[in-house]
Parts: sequence; C-alpha cells; structure tokens
Amino acid sequence: MADNRFHIADLLPTLRSMTETQAKIAVVTGAGSGIGRAVAVELLRSGWSVALAGRRIETLEQTAALAPEGASLAVRTDVSRPEDVEALFAAATERFGRVDLLFNNAGTFGPGGVPVEALPYDAWRHVVDTNLNGAFLCAQAAYRRMKEQDPQGGRIINNGSVSAHTPRPHSVAYTATKHALTGLTKSLSLDGRPYRIAVGQIDIGNAATDMTARMETGALQANGEVTPEPVMDVADVARTVRHMAELPLEANVQFATVLATTMPFIGRG
Repeated sequence: MADNRFHIADLLPTLRSMTETQAKIAVVTGAGSGIGRAVAVELLRSGWSVALAGRRIETLEQTAALAPEGASLAVRTDVSRPEDVEALFAAATERFGRVDLLFNNAGTFGPGGVPVEALPYDAWRHVVDTNLNGAFLCAQAAYRRMKEQDPQGGRIINNGSVSAHTPRPHSVAYTATKHALTGLTKSLSLDGRPYRIAVGQIDIGNAATDMTARMETGALQANGEVTPEPVMDVADVARTVRHMAELPLEANVQFATVLATTMPFIGRG
C-alpha cells in the first residue's frame, strides 16, 4: 500500500527554492558604465534590488535612472580601498538585508599600446589594484556575508576576459590580472562549497562599450597589423550574467565565454 502521508521534509527543497527566488539582492561593481551598467539594468528590470558601486556617484545615478525607482542604491566605491569595499557591503546589507549576488566587474585596461619595458610601475600597480586586489576585496566581503546570512549562501560572478586565456600585444598588466582572476574564481569556488556559495566567471570578448570603442576602428594584432574587430551588443552579456545569476545554488556556470562570433580570438596570434 502506498504511503501517502504528508512529510514536511518533502517540502524543504521547494521552500528553499521559494526563499531563493524571493531573495534577489545584488552588488554590481563598475556599475556606472559599460558592462556593469548593462548588467545592473538587466537585473533591476528583472526584479532584483541592486547596490551600484563605482568611483563616480553621478554615473551610478544615471544607471539607476534607467531602471525602476527604489530598487537600487548608489554607493561611491574605489574597490582597491578596503575601507570603501567594507562600506559598500555594509550599506547594501543595511538597505536590503542580505547579499545574494556579487558581480565582480570593476576593472581597467591600463595604458594601451605600452610595451613591457616602458610600462611604469605605477601603471602596473593601478591595474593590479583595481582588477585583482579589488576583485579579491569584494569577493571576501561578499563571502563573509553569504556565509553568515540566513538562508546561507549566494553567488559570485567574476568578470574575466578572453584575455584570461590569450593576450593581446602590449597588455601585460591587464592579461596578468585576468589570468589571476581565473585562479581566484577556482579557489573561491572550492572554498565556498560548504557554505552554498557558488562562484563562476564570465569571459567577455568585444562587447560594445566605451572601453572597447577602439576595436571597431582598429586594434593591434599579433602580426603587427592594426585591424578593425567586430563587436557584440553588451545586452547579450547582461542576459548571460542574469542567466548565471538566476540558477539555483545547486547549479553553477563555472566558466562562460561570450564573444563577438568572428572576433580574432580562436587562433589569435
């Protein structure tokens, strides 16, 4: 005879899923422009509440104006400064109660077209402080909150780059930090397992933003030629990040590569 008795344990996965669906709080760094703005707006328009972080409050407010009112919080943040990062996450948790997602996006190319022997140390340090140290500080702050909050857990998505796989000429600082981000992603992913913290990385190639505008006019190739490169709509990146973000914590996109289909990446060099 079949056992049709009600067991509350049978409902736990459903209840957990409902809780996670309702708890949609994100922190997006570099949210004042480019990929960060596109992702923040995509999340806001999809029902998330988002803490917008960046160095210029006016551009963060412009991002907020593109989405429903009241769901965002603009926090001026230099991710290379530990005190700024801590203030960002304190403000986010005070306003929204928890953090379910960090999109670790803030970054800089550094000076373009500078060969290794001519790169000033200050320029190298600025790229490392922003792209790598900033990503670590934000991940650490998110990790602490995700570990302690109830329900426990959350997701971190690091913005890598196709340069995490293959460099461009004269990009030593940017490429080194993006390769390091891959190691950061793997280590955070492993350490987050006991606490339901899922960590993945999106590697983006030639999304159309102000930072990549030069690609369409001409980019230095490995053979020394300067050649225009195709770009893709940044909205396609934003939708991919949202897909990664909205998976249940039992599933994770560890690495995703999203790029303009015909850009010189496969076979670069």
